[in-house]
Amino acid sequence: MLRDWQSVRAEVLRRIHARDWKPGEMIPNEADLAAEFGCARSTVNRALRDIAQSGLLDRRRKAGTRVASNPAARATLTIPVMREEIEGTGRKYGYQLLSRSTEIPPVAESAAMQLPPDGTLLHIRALHLADDRPFALENRWIDPGVVPGVADAHFERISANEWLLQNAAYTHGEIAFSATVAGPADAPLLGCAAGAPLFVTERLTWDTTRAVTRVRILFAPGYQMRTGL
Repeated sequence: MLRDWQSVRAEVLRRIHARDWKPGEMIPNEADLAAEFGCARSTVNRALRDIAQSGLLDRRRKAGTRVASNPAARATLTIPVMREEIEGTGRKYGYQLLSRSTEIPPVAESAAMQLPPDGTLLHIRALHLADDRPFALENRWIDPGVVPGVADAHFERISANEWLLQNAAYTHGEIAFSATVAGPADAPLLGCAAGAPLFVTERLTWDTTRAVTRVRILFAPGYQMRTGL
């Protein structure tokens, strides 16, 4: 008898990996599994939903659940604390607040954050360092109407990246990765020549229907992003 959804998940995964249920094959319905395992149908449902999120099961409304024919591994992305990322490699973390202002953002920022074009946002530019060398250049917009206390935050002492993760709630987000070249204004800050290739992340986080912050981070040449599968 399997009492909790984690135990049901473990047994279902065992059958998938043992090929008791082969790729593309329908598995028993939730009611039959609940009867077999001696648990509630809701317990089975919770376990199957969790496995489906990993890509191993294909669940279709009114069509049942199949073992995925070509399961796709899904990367897990988290918002990193820049300080922890640098210190995790054994290097000394450093931080410089370059500028802080309240201003009307460019139209592209307002549109992305679904704000009126004449609304003001908190604008933060900062440099993150690893062993006293440039690591990443942060260009961030924050909606103070969504984040209580941000107007009084001491960003000369703590990065907006770390402060927001400690103090601002968010429900979901969007992230994009791209490449660019260092412009003449950014190159000296990143310790590279103008035109040097750079890795870029752009992230927009939301608290339900309201944008919390949008940030564009340029990483110094040589940066590698690593994540888990």
